[in-house]
Amino acid sequence: MSRAKLPRKSTNIDMTAMCDVAFLLLSFFILTTKFKPAEAITVTTPSSVASKVAPDKDIVLITIDKNGKVFLGLDDEDIKGAMVDIINKQKNISLDANAFKKAEFYGTPFSQLPQFLKIPKEDLKGDALPGIPVDSTKGPNELIEWMGIVHTAYENSGGKKINILLKGDNDSKYPSFDAVIKALKKNDFLKFQMVTNPEAVPIGSDLYKQPREDEGKK
Repeated sequence: MSRAKLPRKSTNIDMTAMCDVAFLLLSFFILTTKFKPAEAITVTTPSSVASKVAPDKDIVLITIDKNGKVFLGLDDEDIKGAMVDIINKQKNISLDANAFKKAEFYGTPFSQLPQFLKIPKEDLKGDALPGIPVDSTKGPNELIEWMGIVHTAYENSGGKKINILLKGDNDSKYPSFDAVIKALKKNDFLKFQMVTNPEAVPIGSDLYKQPREDEGKK
């Protein structure tokens, strides 16, 4: 006896629910995405093939922009609190301790530091600031004093490790870099790391061949 043939019907999938979910996810990602804010100090770092990762805490960052201006930044508010006490005593001024600790960086002579701390964050741009004086032909290298204060603050911190990073613009001039090195040496800071733009090792270079030669010896 032959089997009865059932009529074939085309498969129909309702995509309405999936579209709703897709649009909800898209809306979520759009609303929660945080765009990187514009940097207060614009620096184009040189490229390098170094693979060492910079530390992410106990950082003292010295920045040199394309015009040779020098800026100093720290990430530890306790260290900043110790620094503001030292500055107030040494310079006989009364800085706002809270404003000093909240500042992301410092880029002005000591004489203008009280006014610097009152500048709104949105107006705190490197191009509009004088930077820390380091040109010895125009006056004392104040970065020497800054790094001395940093040194004292870390010495009194109970053993915190200090990581000094130097971030220089690709177009910055040598005199500013030399002045920074002198300020570090004056305070017995003999080790620091350069912040660069990492890139891949050029194919065919000696550095590219080295790992392969080492593997062949094993």
